[in-house]
Parts: sequence; structure tokens; C-alpha cells
Amino acid sequence: MSSKVIIIGTGFVGMSYAYALVNQGTVEELVLIDVDKEKAIGEAMDLNHGLAFGPRNMAIRAGDYSECKNADLVVITAGVGQKPGESRLKLLSRNASIMKEITKNIMNVGFDGLILLASNPVDILTHVVQKESGLPTNRVFGSGTSLDTARLRYEIGNQISIDVRNVHAYIMGEHGDSEFVCWSNANIGAKPLKDVINSMDSIQFEDMAHIASRVRNAAGEIIKRKKASYYGVGMALVRITSAIFNNENRILPLSVYNNGEYDCDNLYIGLPAVINRQGIHHIVKLSMNDEEDTKLKNSSKILRGHLEGIGYY
Repeated sequence: MSSKVIIIGTGFVGMSYAYALVNQGTVEELVLIDVDKEKAIGEAMDLNHGLAFGPRNMAIRAGDYSECKNADLVVITAGVGQKPGESRLKLLSRNASIMKEITKNIMNVGFDGLILLASNPVDILTHVVQKESGLPTNRVFGSGTSLDTARLRYEIGNQISIDVRNVHAYIMGEHGDSEFVCWSNANIGAKPLKDVINSMDSIQFEDMAHIASRVRNAAGEIIKRKKASYYGVGMALVRITSAIFNNENRILPLSVYNNGEYDCDNLYIGLPAVINRQGIHHIVKLSMNDEEDTKLKNSSKILRGHLEGIGYY
């Protein structure tokens, strides 16, 4: 089966994703679209010059929205940053307008694939794109809390000296300040994290609270030091892309449309979901404790307020 990916936006995130795609040989065809067409051409040239050192041959080029017609996956990384003194709602409104225009351009050429959002605030903009596209909710989704979860797994693994790939835990809710760790479902291998920590003399479970804070503030710490965060999300997007094209039925924490699976509003929010070639197969329903249920509802309430503010709820 084909694997043609369109990246809309050739900024730091878009090109970190593209670079990781090339290094991992994830897709057959890659098309870059940007309002700055010359930059897109230059980026495509640069990537092509590295193909001799990559794991597979790929067709890489700059293009326009007509390329979306037969694309399997469109990944949107475009958007604008906050201006000095600009309110969050004003920024949301500007980015929603950009997403509306991008979505119109995608759909006008007869696109019938999957759309993955990485632009922030990702939960809200994913909601906007789904409404504007008219595509089924399972075919429009966002990167959600996938990067936050990767940061969490890194921090836990580092704390207890276990390979990050054996840490199974999720950040859930908004990709933002109201996100939370679902500690009740955190495991190391098949063993509950609480049991692992209780067997250790050097750490108490209460000591893990600072990890949630570090994860939540990680992006700000990176931005403070290097002005932007992009490598981690680029690799997260490749992991999502691989799960799609390999038809993996893999569980990833994504921005997905909650349609009654959890007791919170019907909107896009970060939840563990099974993803494959058709998009979101289903949301994984976890048994959470009362505190976690409350935090998810609070996160949903915040997102709903933002959506109402820009007229999308």
C-alpha cells in the first residue's frame, strides 16, 4: 500500500518531523507545503541530499495543495505564535482562522485520507479541523499528550533506573496546564508502579509528584534555553505515522474525540487510543480513581470554554 505524507508547515516542528521520517525511512513519498514556497523547495533539496545515507529511497519534493488529492496522511504543523500582550483567546482565534483556511485547501482537491494535527493548542485546533473538514472523527486526530507521555516515561525510568521502553504510563487531558498523570494505571512491565516503588528503599511514591510538575513545565524550560521545542514532537509524530502505515493497532495517547467513552464533554482531548491504517480504531477506557476523573472533567471544561470562545462548541 502507498504511504504518501504531506507536511503543511516547514518550521522547526515540521522539519524535525521530516528529518526523522527520512532517517527512519518511514514513508515512500513526502511533500512539503508552506506559504514560503522557496523555503519548502530548499528544505526538500536539503533532505534529498541525505538520501544516500538513509535506510530507503524516498520521493521528497515541495508542492502545493493539489498534492493532497491522493495523499494518505496530511500532517499540519503550521500556525502562529503569541504576540506580546496578545490574549490566549486572540491567539486561538488567529490560529483557528489559519486552520480553517488550510482545511479548506486540503478538502477542495478531494482529499480522502487521515489528518494529524501537531499545531498548538492541539486539542482545540484538531476540533476545528475536524468540524471544517467534515471527515469522520476517527480520521482527524492530534499528537495530543504523546510527547508529554514520552517525557513522563523518561522521568520515571530515570528515577527508578528502568529502560524507558518498559515504563507504561500516560499523561491525559489537555496538552497544556490542566494535563495530569494517570498514576493509577502506571506500570513497569506488568507490575504496578506503586508496587515497584514500595519495594525500593531509596524512594517513596509521594516523591513522584515532582515528576508531573517537571513534565508539565518541560516545554517552558526548553523554550527558555533554546527558544523552541521540536525534536521530541518530531519523533512523536514519526511514531504515530509508523503506527498508521504499519497498521499496528498501537495504543498511543493522542488528541481524540471523546464520544462518551469517558465522562467528560464530547470534544478532542488527550486519551489513550488504538491507531491503525484507518485512523483511530477505538479509545482505550481506563478505570481511573475519583481524583483522576475530576482532573479529566476539569481539563475538558477548560477546553470547552476555549472552544466556546471561538465559536466551535
